[in-house]
Amino acid sequence: MDWDWDKLRIFHAVAEAGSFTRAAKGLGLSQSAVSRQVGTLETLLGTILFRRHARGVLLTEQGEALFGTAAEVAEKIAQAEALASSDKDTLSGELRVTTTVAFGSTWLPQRIREFLEMYPDVSIELLLDDGEIDLSMRQADCAIRLYRPHQPGLIARKLTRVKYSVYAAPMYLDRKGEPMSAEDLDLHDLVIYGANAPTMLADVNWLIFTGANPAHPRKPRAKINNIYGVLKAVESGLGIGSLPDYMVSAEANLVRILTNVPSPMFEAYFTYPEELRGARKINVFREFLIAEVARDTPKALPILANGAI
Repeated sequence: MDWDWDKLRIFHAVAEAGSFTRAAKGLGLSQSAVSRQVGTLETLLGTILFRRHARGVLLTEQGEALFGTAAEVAEKIAQAEALASSDKDTLSGELRVTTTVAFGSTWLPQRIREFLEMYPDVSIELLLDDGEIDLSMRQADCAIRLYRPHQPGLIARKLTRVKYSVYAAPMYLDRKGEPMSAEDLDLHDLVIYGANAPTMLADVNWLIFTGANPAHPRKPRAKINNIYGVLKAVESGLGIGSLPDYMVSAEANLVRILTNVPSPMFEAYFTYPEELRGARKINVFREFLIAEVARDTPKALPILANGAI
């Protein structure tokens, strides 16, 4: 879905002002520009967000639901910007961050670049490992993981929920056809997470089991011991794989398939040791990540069959 925070920001302003005219004045835009952005947003979502009347506008039921999300996003971004403004001149030193190979190879690098541009006196050491690095031993300052850690003495803040979907390359689908049901996977080549799959991500290889006949277990075509490797294998046309949606960019040339089959979802946490609770670098980086996740939230808003959000 090709829309961004600007459209959501303008929608939020109109909802708060109760009028396109008042919102346009507050935003420093023309009324036609504001109306056009809201109209584009309504078209993209396939639903009406406002009811027009003589004195302004009223939110529809779908608009009310979106307004709640927009208000949360606006608050998180404002908090992060305020924190950045107050700390920009004083934050310095190295920050050691550990995360999974997939997250650290795809979603995170661009955000780290933006963070370092904001704080030129900070440096980051990024440690990519699908295993568990012991933060209590200060092997890293903070971690981003797709599970809530169980180690004592750690603080965990939920960042977002990560959904997995089923993907294949067009060249694979041309060669083998597209499965229409989970049962059809019996006839296809599957690429899965290989040896030492993290126990906390027990469902990561769900494609092997979903819809399978217990009497005839599926055998994967390939096993790879990190999700980034699975992505590259699926892109090459080797087979069908389950991938987190955040990894699959518009340039990946992959097709999402089996959209009617329920897929796993994991919660991502930002974690750090109790003794670093007041560390400025930790606090600023945490709020920065929360704001970045908030910026991405509109791109993943679910649109239901009846048009409700």
